[in-house]
Amino acid sequence: MKKIVFATNNRHKIEEVRALLKKADKKLAEEYEILSLEDIGCTTDIPETGASFTENAFQKAEYVKVHYNLDCFADDSGLEVRALGMEPGVRSARYADSVGHSHDSEANMDKLLLNMQNVKDRQAQFRTVIVLLKDGKKEEFEGVCRGEITTERSGKDGFGYDPIFRPEGYTVSFAEMTMEEKNGISHRGKAVRKLVDYLTQNV
Repeated sequence: MKKIVFATNNRHKIEEVRALLKKADKKLAEEYEILSLEDIGCTTDIPETGASFTENAFQKAEYVKVHYNLDCFADDSGLEVRALGMEPGVRSARYADSVGHSHDSEANMDKLLLNMQNVKDRQAQFRTVIVLLKDGKKEEFEGVCRGEITTERSGKDGFGYDPIFRPEGYTVSFAEMTMEEKNGISHRGKAVRKLVDYLTQNV
């Protein structure tokens, strides 16, 4: 069985990739063992100092490849709002840092809703980029989910900006969807499926 590291300790993300791999091809799922950072003993808080999702994902994947000599993939995601010049972008998780909060979803949403007061154009998108370093090659996979920023929170599931993001074609926010419904249309789900398709063709 080939070992490949997903540079995260988010168990939900790990299980999602494993499940999609199995769904795509049961034999393929038996070919790859998807490991987390914890599984390989990596306790380092790998820096994400890039100016783009691709740079951040590459930083994480490269760290694992260099220090552990294992094939690896990593992702970076964020929310891009058209009226705000595609902010918060790579700073999505740290959007409200300037007011004394760090990785605080409620503070991030408060700041975004404040910045969107009286703004008519509420178009936005979530974007995920996955970078895979495998067999000496670098591959990139992107997933985008378009929608709009609501004027107030709705729903209690999900995380991050989910309560104020309504995907295109739906009347509910991400936070009002089941995890299965969200994964079916989400930016991360789309990027992961592209990754799985690639692994299927390049065992």
